Amino acid sequence: MTTAIEATGRRKLAAAHAWLTPGTGKITVNGRADDEFFRRAALSMIIRRPLQLVEVDQQVDIAVNVKGGGLAGAAGAVRHAISRALCEYNENFRPLLKKAGFLTRDPRIKERKKPGLRGARARFQFSKR
Repeated sequence: MTTAIEATGRRKLAAAHAWLTPGTGKITVNGRADDEFFRRAALSMIIRRPLQLVEVDQQVDIAVNVKGGGLAGAAGAVRHAISRALCEYNENFRPLLKKAGFLTRDPRIKERKKPGLRGARARFQFSKR
């Protein structure tokens, strides 16, 4: 592999663009180390799972730009982008990643506010009198 492989992943309102290059296993998110960006160990583990599953976590470097959403949505988008990049890197990884559910785009998004209500489902308090 001579050039970087680019892939896009999304979750909730977050969108991540990942570039995969040969390297030593370093992951940077928006120019910072992944554990510095996500702050919680659980979120860093989420984005490293696809690499550990296909056992290339020490062979590639990944640079990610992520926009929108919160930290959990961003972590899901990064995992989706990394998984898609790994499929382009080696097509044999696809069945493993698909079985683990890393290639499926999570369709859950915020529900829209409805007219006459306080929120998507929340109503104003009801009083009979």
